[in-house]
Amino acid sequence: MSHPLEFGLDTFGDVTERPAGVDGAGTLKTHAQAIRDLVDQAVLADRVGLDFIGVGEHHRIDFAVSAPEVVLAAIAARTERIRLGSAVTVLSSDDPVRVYERFATVDAVSDGRAEVILGRGSFTESFPLFGLDLQDYEKLFEEKIELFAELLKDEPVTWQGSVRGSLSDQWVYPRPESGTIPTWVGVGGSPQSVIRAAHYGLPLFLAIIGGQPAQFAPYADLYRRALTEFGKPSQPIAMHSPGFIADTDAEALEILYPYQEEQTNQLGRERGWPPYSRPQYEQSANATGALYVGSPETVAQKIAQNLTLLGASRFDLRYSMGRLPHEHMMRSIELYGTEVVPRVRELMA
Repeated sequence: MSHPLEFGLDTFGDVTERPAGVDGAGTLKTHAQAIRDLVDQAVLADRVGLDFIGVGEHHRIDFAVSAPEVVLAAIAARTERIRLGSAVTVLSSDDPVRVYERFATVDAVSDGRAEVILGRGSFTESFPLFGLDLQDYEKLFEEKIELFAELLKDEPVTWQGSVRGSLSDQWVYPRPESGTIPTWVGVGGSPQSVIRAAHYGLPLFLAIIGGQPAQFAPYADLYRRALTEFGKPSQPIAMHSPGFIADTDAEALEILYPYQEEQTNQLGRERGWPPYSRPQYEQSANATGALYVGSPETVAQKIAQNLTLLGASRFDLRYSMGRLPHEHMMRSIELYGTEVVPRVRELMA
């Protein structure tokens, strides 16, 4: 079964810097302004015809969004067509019932446009913040996604586990008018997570933020085989990768690099990575890397190539990158919607 091509955007709500030529140029904006800018970015994404905007959840100083659903509700009020979701919801450190209720509410105020992307998250700050033990990382996600899968059924839920209270013949409200909320499982490279998505019959969302997209082809194949073995119907596969679009390859590479370098090295100091270099950056941005940086034609060719390689039907571009100014992101979004996406559709027709 084939699935329609779709194109979206993801952002972590990065706290950006004020651009040159304004008061305070080069200094960081407030968290509040970063959130207001994000809403404007989503409005532009809707205007240029993109299918989805995803907002990440973080609980640290360099990302402004800790409550994606509230931001999505604000976006819903100013948009008409674009679907609204998380990227990702860190289910392990949240309560599945509350997550369902919040997204069902977003679904109501957006007239049926809510989606959820569930994940374990690549950041762990939410665990100590909410009093959870990182040693329970696997158990928390396993039990909570089991419960969330039950909540997606249009029927009362009976469930028992060790990470929250039991439910017995329980309805959860508000009920989505469609009967359910479209839900994906975000995976960063764990075969067990791929199999888990297939087990629950949920679409697979591959977060390809490093290395080469070709390395993820076995996960896509594993997912399709697992769906068959579990007797589940065909489900779409999506991919998410970072990138930036400008009028020319050279312009895009030059604009993004200092922000990519700064953010990667900041995270690297926390995680023990070696320093990030310009050769690494250019290797990631080449035809086989996971960074989609360049002119509309360059980025379109690369997206089409990797959607075909993975048998995926959806591509989401993570368009925010550290302190990268709002104005640059707006131009990138405009080019993505007006030039890149039509060209990818043409290439894959």
